[in-house]
Amino acid sequence: QLQLVESGGGLVQPGGSLRLSCAASGFTLDDYAIGWFRQAPGKEREGVSCIRYRGGRTNYADSVKGRFTISRDNAKKTVYLQMNNLKPEDAAVYYCNAYLASISSSTWGQGTQVTVSS
Repeated sequence: QLQLVESGGGLVQPGGSLRLSCAASGFTLDDYAIGWFRQAPGKEREGVSCIRYRGGRTNYADSVKGRFTISRDNAKKTVYLQMNNLKPEDAAVYYCNAYLASISSSTWGQGTQVTVSS
């Protein structure tokens, strides 16, 4: 069974850093695109960054370019989101998603809370 488990969220001051992890189990990631999304209270879920597991091509939302970095560890089947210079507007629940285009299959993790506050 496909499963994604996020971790690494927490409370950080503006300008601080966090690293989120998305650990996959029950499937191999080779043909997937793994994305990080976030949803703040009262707002729609938005895409933050994604990585194509095979080849490693990455994309970022304009709002996080230069501050966030997505990466993967093949051996651990884990995708990371390194978040630097965090701003209050980055506060949200962050979700990991695995998407398999060939069958339009989408799997979500349970989310991890990121709070940016002084």
